[in-house]
Amino acid sequence: MGLPIAHDFEQNHAMEDRADQTTTIRDFVRWATTLPQSVAVYFVCLVLIGGLSFYAGTLRPKKPIVTAPPPASAPRN
Repeated sequence: MGLPIAHDFEQNHAMEDRADQTTTIRDFVRWATTLPQSVAVYFVCLVLIGGLSFYAGTLRPKKPIVTAPPPASAPRN
């Protein structure tokens, strides 16, 4: 038994045909370039790039690279 308000609306049969279609990158780009989604996609990309930059900046090598002078017995050029 459905809700009583559902009797007032017609069913959209055109939406039922899209369930079997595969989503492509072109469809995603078309969806992401509409106004409300483009703001959200921009914000998500900004947060991801900022977070990855912060993470990469906090990485440190496990052993410091020591550049010692060559031994005295090494030939000079």
